[in-house]
Amino acid sequence: MYKKILLPTDGSAYADEEIERAIKLLADDGEIIVLSVAGKLTSSAFQSRSNVKKINKGLRAEAEDSVNHMVKKFPDDVKVTPMVKVGFPAEVINDVAEKENVDLIIISASGKSGIHRFFIGSVAEKVLKTTEIDTLLIHNK
Repeated sequence: MYKKILLPTDGSAYADEEIERAIKLLADDGEIIVLSVAGKLTSSAFQSRSNVKKINKGLRAEAEDSVNHMVKKFPDDVKVTPMVKVGFPAEVINDVAEKENVDLIIISASGKSGIHRFFIGSVAEKVLKTTEIDTLLIHNK
């Protein structure tokens, strides 16, 4: 059983499978951290700062919605900590996993933009290649 599990989400439809696995692997006094990573655009010559600011605000709101939606699916007796960060998803996932001293990362093989059955999603692949923490890759049906 794992004491602390990191469960990244991008708001895709695979959360139910991830939640089920996380609960089965969680120690009785354990904690699950539900993490969503919002991207961040920077302004350029082709976009105004105010437009970029609005887009970034929307990306953050979407990440918060993803986390809140997933957290609501857990039973009340499971300790769940919601977390939203900004940055590159694989890097942030690995940073949070290390800083929070998680024992296990559970991540879907494909998310919003993944090609199902044939390829591992780019975020999941990068996490698998760069972390030293146990990682459970969920193959979605």
